[in-house]
Amino acid sequence: MAQSHDARLAELVAELGGDEVRFLFRDLVEKALQELIDAELTQAIGAEPHERTEQRTNRRNGARSRVLSTPAGDVELRIPKVREGSFFPSLLEPRRRVDRALWAVIMTAYVTGTSTRKVDDLVRALGVSSGISKSTVSRICEQLDEEVAAFRDRSLDHIEFPYVFVDATYLNGRKDHRVVSRAVVVATGVAADGNREVLDLDVGDTEDEVFWTQFLRRLRKRGLTGVVLVISDAHTGLKAAIRKTFSGAGWQRCRVHFMRNLLARVPKGHAEMVAATVRTVFAQPDPASTRDQLRLVADMLRERHPAVSDLLLEAEADVTAYAGFPQPHWKKIWSTNPLERLMREIKRRADVVGIFPDDNSILRRRIRPLRTTRRMASNRPPLPRRRINGTHPHHAPHSKRQGGEPTPATRRRLTRRHR
Repeated sequence: MAQSHDARLAELVAELGGDEVRFLFRDLVEKALQELIDAELTQAIGAEPHERTEQRTNRRNGARSRVLSTPAGDVELRIPKVREGSFFPSLLEPRRRVDRALWAVIMTAYVTGTSTRKVDDLVRALGVSSGISKSTVSRICEQLDEEVAAFRDRSLDHIEFPYVFVDATYLNGRKDHRVVSRAVVVATGVAADGNREVLDLDVGDTEDEVFWTQFLRRLRKRGLTGVVLVISDAHTGLKAAIRKTFSGAGWQRCRVHFMRNLLARVPKGHAEMVAATVRTVFAQPDPASTRDQLRLVADMLRERHPAVSDLLLEAEADVTAYAGFPQPHWKKIWSTNPLERLMREIKRRADVVGIFPDDNSILRRRIRPLRTTRRMASNRPPLPRRRINGTHPHHAPHSKRQGGEPTPATRRRLTRRHR
């Protein structure tokens, strides 16, 4: 039986070493590209080399050498010249020595958080011995500006977003030839169908009221509607901007940020006790019990921690705003935690760069993780990860602790305990 083509190819690859396979593939790519270039010229002038026809419109006039970097390595091509006018192959691009496929690899590596030095290492590993400079990587990735603009200018009127989360982080960037701290703000929304979507991002000097107002008004201008609750920290400028922009919507003060502010007023030795006491507020089953428990905790702490008591009573409406919404949503909307994973990814990619040359470079690095962070936000609380006796709490009970019959392992443990 004749041996199949795939089997023969596999044997050939096994016989050759890694370098030989790579060189063979590079030679095949070089030959294929050269044949395409020659065929395009033949079609353009209407004649093969050394052929005389009535349809010929021009004549060949030698060739010039050009090195093209491809995923298979550097290939040397002959770009034909003509007697009259000029000719340039359509599969290549003027003033570009990097193949389109390798161009896409470089852009993907850059936006996923790879440094320009490591991009050069990646290109060399693909067989491009000449490598690629940092300036070339930056110039290639400037084409992402169009993608950034399209993402930030897209319409938001396709669906209503009842819940909007807003947060900010700080990165180092250059402005006016100085390294300064740049505020990167991000807004995400949870739609009525439970789908979470990143709405916008921006870079500014600081988190003042003017910057936040401009950012939020831009969301409204793009069609953001149906907002009933905005979740954020208690930044003064942000609070004022939310009141101006989303009049009629509620504001939920992030529970996590609030606890940090509260514990800053407590001696370190009492922090754990105070934190456990305050957490009982968020363990109540209904809005009335939540607010009653907050006042009770404030009275309990007033004697030893009056500053904590005053802060609790002052922030009662802001911290318990979540209680006015369906209980399955509470764990999703009482803090900005749904944004934390995204902000960590932004920080991770920023650590690779260190100092950004300008604001556009910050947006280029941020756009890809934001576009890939659309996922379903469940309308019910997330399933707990804790397992009891190897069984998930939502499965049928198998242990005494879950309300069912003890497992054999539990019986043995109880027997040993009572001996």
